[in-house]
Amino acid sequence: MSAPQSPAAIESLQPVSWRSFSELPYAFGGPALSALLRRQPDDFIVDELLAFGPDGDGEHALLRIRKTSANTEWVARRIASLAGVSIKAIGYAGLKDRHAVTTQWFSVYLSSAPEPRWRLLAEEGIEVLEQHRHRRKLKRGSLAGNQFRIRLREISGDLDAAALKLETLAAKGVPNYFGPQRFGRGEANLLRAQALFAGAAPRTSRHQRGLWLSAARSQLFNELLARRVERGDWRAALIGDRLQLRGSHSHFLVDSIDQHISERLHSGDLIPTGPLFGDGEPLTASQVRALEDQVASDYPDWIEGLAAVGLKQERRALRLDVEELALEPESPNEAVLSFTLPAGSYATSVLRELTNWTEPASG
Repeated sequence: MSAPQSPAAIESLQPVSWRSFSELPYAFGGPALSALLRRQPDDFIVDELLAFGPDGDGEHALLRIRKTSANTEWVARRIASLAGVSIKAIGYAGLKDRHAVTTQWFSVYLSSAPEPRWRLLAEEGIEVLEQHRHRRKLKRGSLAGNQFRIRLREISGDLDAAALKLETLAAKGVPNYFGPQRFGRGEANLLRAQALFAGAAPRTSRHQRGLWLSAARSQLFNELLARRVERGDWRAALIGDRLQLRGSHSHFLVDSIDQHISERLHSGDLIPTGPLFGDGEPLTASQVRALEDQVASDYPDWIEGLAAVGLKQERRALRLDVEELALEPESPNEAVLSFTLPAGSYATSVLRELTNWTEPASG
């Protein structure tokens, strides 16, 4: 990549065309409802589910906290400041919405230092619900999943049709799109990624560049998944697909589809996957390889740029299975939608199949 150019040079770049999240195809005919979302923070509640229990001893403090209208990195810095440690001593498993009430786990490397007075975090709106000792730093992705409880206000539409739609989503899952928060406000992360690949991005932190690269990779996945939704085969196995074992990141190439494979697909034990592009040979073959090559050919600079920074070819499930899915009406125009998702998936991918929503303008 060439040296960074001026802001004027960035603005003069020819835009690459991509589908915004709102333009992605629906799997089951579109939403039955319209609603208002996030009028207040507790309209959107997320509870993080760890994939393990606390060790009970060790050099790390493991904290379960509740935060309101605060992003994860801000909370991590407040914890580090109170504990008198570097931000690098703080671990967390995933990023959580700012405009919400969320419970989340953090680890703090204390070594032999005394336990800080965690209750002082309440002065900054951070409530410590649990504290334990633990032997390891909390790593990104070390979650079993997240539970969501989302209040839909000012509902209009057909609640009976919505109830039938919920049955379909619970039985068949939803397309596992990356959500709009991945791409930044106004898709700024994608615009910056485009500039980065063209050698026209401003100098910035490694973390920020990582966000831009992840956004581009996620958009390419969404583009591929959108094509398979349009084709109607996003839940089916094709010759040359890589199928993922449910509950793991393991996957294998399928060169024939027999009754056994079909039954495991139907039960959800096997899930088709899509590409997270990077360096190395593509992992698929036959018609799936051809379809993924078509997507890659539309974004040659992005594909080259992702490979150049050393990202490797990976896979992500095309289908997102939704657990404990329920819609509870509380008045003629309000209801609470609840469900549980595995780590790395987005509530907005479930919401969009059920409702067109708007959110109050942020101040």
